[in-house]
Amino acid sequence: MSKRGQLLCLLLLVGMAGCSKPSALPILNSPDTLRAYFNSARPKISAHRGGPSAGFPENCIETFARTIASVPAIIECDVVLTKDSVMVMMHDRTLERTSTGTGLVAAHNWNELTAFYLKDTDGVVTPYHIPTLEQVLLWSKDRVPLTLDVRREVPPAMVVDMLHRLEIFNAAVITYNANEAKVYHELDSTLMISCSIRTVDDYLRLRDAGVKDAQMIAFVGVTEPDQELYVFLHERGIGCILGVLGNLDRRAQARGDHLYKEWVHRGADILATDRPFEAYAAIKEKK
Repeated sequence: MSKRGQLLCLLLLVGMAGCSKPSALPILNSPDTLRAYFNSARPKISAHRGGPSAGFPENCIETFARTIASVPAIIECDVVLTKDSVMVMMHDRTLERTSTGTGLVAAHNWNELTAFYLKDTDGVVTPYHIPTLEQVLLWSKDRVPLTLDVRREVPPAMVVDMLHRLEIFNAAVITYNANEAKVYHELDSTLMISCSIRTVDDYLRLRDAGVKDAQMIAFVGVTEPDQELYVFLHERGIGCILGVLGNLDRRAQARGDHLYKEWVHRGADILATDRPFEAYAAIKEKK
């Protein structure tokens, strides 16, 4: 990592240490601690793309730090590859929507990307820059749970090698089918994997691929599944992520944030949301 990157991580770690509620974050320094965290019954919030808002761009370390200052959230973030094979945080394959750059991320070297500034959710340019995966991993190490949505052009071995080299135990990877999950599981059998499980058949395909129950986190979709699926997965000790981002977030915004608590009550262990602050406030209410 460059000196600039090391300094950025150091400054943000110092800032994180001064957050108002850092004690709510778990210690995640082994495969067992991450497994216990994801598969515990306590409801959790996953901040989609890190919880962007006005002044704070998606997939940005400064945004991640702001989110966890108030919410003990899982940070969901996206990984793409530059022309010179540096893994960076970006949802789109192109630069225009979220930065001052233009064209494909894959058409630029990392040094070129450092000149661009990130845009917030309103398209306003911020003082923040595109981070690398390495910078995010070092910033979050042992403390902030991550789920990495790795684009298909990024070789899984590159991701796993970096996790091993940096001794990162607080990150899970997101997969979309049994074949993808199998690749990551074969690279590291202790790695936690977010798997798309919308039916029992989806689960059986994962088991046939060799993925163990203990390594699965079930993404059950962006609409509520049948209650029987929650029961089936919970009986096997598998935590369930409900993607409330999009339609369900909009429903809560229109009808009331109490809906977040209802979705948890009906079986969701983790709410993946674009409204992490509101969702967290709702699920921690005692009434």
